[in-house]
Amino acid sequence: MHDAIDLRDLAEWELRQLRETGFDVGEEERRLAELADGSAAELGALLDDLAKKEATGDRAGWSYVEPTDWDELTATLTQPKPSAPPTGDDLANRIHGAWLGRVAGNMLGKPVESGDHWTPEHLRSYLELANAWPLEDYIPLMDPVPEGYRILPNASQTTRGNVHGSSRDDDVDYTVLGLHLLEQHGIDLTPHHVADAWRLLLPLHQTYTAERVAYRNLAIGLRAPTTAVYRNPYREWIGAQIRGDAFGYVFPGDPASAARLAYQDAVLSHVANGVYGEMWAAAVVAAAFTAGSAREALEVSCGVVPPESRLAEALRDVLDLHARGLTWEAARAEIGQRYGHYGWVHTINNAAVVAAGLLWGDGDFTRTIALTVLGGWDTDSNGATAGSVAGALVGAAAIPAHWVDPLEDRLRSALFGFDGSRISDLAARTTRLAERFRAG
Repeated sequence: MHDAIDLRDLAEWELRQLRETGFDVGEEERRLAELADGSAAELGALLDDLAKKEATGDRAGWSYVEPTDWDELTATLTQPKPSAPPTGDDLANRIHGAWLGRVAGNMLGKPVESGDHWTPEHLRSYLELANAWPLEDYIPLMDPVPEGYRILPNASQTTRGNVHGSSRDDDVDYTVLGLHLLEQHGIDLTPHHVADAWRLLLPLHQTYTAERVAYRNLAIGLRAPTTAVYRNPYREWIGAQIRGDAFGYVFPGDPASAARLAYQDAVLSHVANGVYGEMWAAAVVAAAFTAGSAREALEVSCGVVPPESRLAEALRDVLDLHARGLTWEAARAEIGQRYGHYGWVHTINNAAVVAAGLLWGDGDFTRTIALTVLGGWDTDSNGATAGSVAGALVGAAAIPAHWVDPLEDRLRSALFGFDGSRISDLAARTTRLAERFRAG
């Protein structure tokens, strides 16, 4: 677990963040190595110097353009125009499908959420041993678990035959919180509203990486957007991307509006590609309500991502791999070669895995979430995002019962006042909100 107050851990990851964004940090790496028994003051001084280095923007040969400021960001975009959304029972069915898909996809990936261990090859070998290949249902729990495989402790609640309602997870907590924020603040949502809700409803120890750092920064009196950058080496990781789906649910067919509100949520804890990840997730979910295919939804969603960013490059790469007719296996290998240098909870590589799952899943709910989870890295987060999109594409009525029935229409949540919520109730509230926003 990454520690938001361990200065050495923060310094190590900050060095990696700066390397990944084009800075030469060789001198600072040597300096950290010499601080084997460094004091808090010495490590803090190193972190401050790294922040100053980033502020210079001195990156020889760096060709990407990745603004976080809203005006600068939107100046790079040709944003997608809204499409006429579904209405009535069709809208309700699709929103319910998106909620069910998110929860089911999250549950599918949850027992194998360990990207350094559960590679695509390791996942396949385990499933073959369990006579569960190809993957078409929740992951089975072998008893005993074969040597060389590490199933997470949540397996008692998330594996085939053991699912009785959803297991608590931050990927779903943030979707519920997003709905609450939208009900409270509507289209006037700001990062400060998000910060207030975190402090009131979200326990600190149920947050991770960038979110926990932002929470720490709130506790010491900082405000957004400073909360996203002060000693936060995780600012381009996947934490914001997992928070975007609710904004897509309430703006069906309007990815630009979904992305605009997702931005307000994201900048509390993230910058650049971390922010774009949440905007993109919101947009691809919104686009799924009116797109004729997963590919169309993905193509539309790219319109909210700065075109000269690394995330846009990765999404274009995956779309190109699909257009060239590669198999999913070959495409996943290419993704690993091009983006595997990022940590397994980074935005860019995981977005590429989600995009591949959607493209090769081609509108089939089971195949979409299965391929996405089999892509590895942050399996539960990726399965959840792909499940939202696939659920919105097909609607609740078309999701196979073996995914839905074990959920028992309820979810666990760490959010105060939301544990035991009924999925159908959350979907109905979301539908009412989408209709309200459409009516203006």
